[in-house]
Amino acid sequence: MSLLEIKDATLKFGGVVAVNNLSLSVNEGEVYAIVGPNGAGKSTVFNLISRFYQPFSGSFTFEGQNLLDRAADQVADLGIARTFQNIELFDHATVLQNLLVGRHRHRKTSLVEELLFAPRVRREEMAHRAAVEEVIDFLDLQPYRNKMIAGLPYGVRKVVELGRALASGPRLLLLDEPASGLSVEETQDMRWWIDDIRKQMGITVLMVEHDMGLVSSVCDRVLALADGAKLAEGTPAQVQASPAVIEAYLGAGAV
Repeated sequence: MSLLEIKDATLKFGGVVAVNNLSLSVNEGEVYAIVGPNGAGKSTVFNLISRFYQPFSGSFTFEGQNLLDRAADQVADLGIARTFQNIELFDHATVLQNLLVGRHRHRKTSLVEELLFAPRVRREEMAHRAAVEEVIDFLDLQPYRNKMIAGLPYGVRKVVELGRALASGPRLLLLDEPASGLSVEETQDMRWWIDDIRKQMGITVLMVEHDMGLVSSVCDRVLALADGAKLAEGTPAQVQASPAVIEAYLGAGAV
């Protein structure tokens, strides 16, 4: 069953076509990757889904709902969460506080109740804290729970950003280059987490990634892009064997 569907999407920046008549469908419960050379339009697709950009044409639907009817600050309420190429965290807050930010979409109390710290607010706070603690345990972040983000290694901050996205309780998780900048060991941990996110949490994953080893090990299907257009789609092995993909990465002489 299709969870996210994009049809004939095109985005232009002046005379530059960043996404060119692109269609893709992400099925519920799968891990789907978008790959391609730098500048291929991979992160631009994420920004379209997140409603940071308005497409020139095309349709975007999530669980049958029109994404183009939503503003960027309403996308999370649908059950879509994401990470970024450049880590976007609150540096002068703790790991726990950053993860609690991910629970914002679940808040149902009013401003007056918050100011009075009413019983319903206290119950909500306890529920949010319990949800975040589950994520901390899942990602082995216990040693860093009360540490400031600014003092943490890059690899740990990468995991914290993943944790904040998971804390929101998404149906669809967008991972923008999750292995970028990670060591071999950290990349292996990311592989296990992505696999468990799908199997244990039941979350559908759409990822942009350059590490084809990671893509091959966790993804069901892969879409290869170049110059904003689809080159190939299929299993990781099928896409890596595609002459069009080989040419885009290595040049015509490699085909």
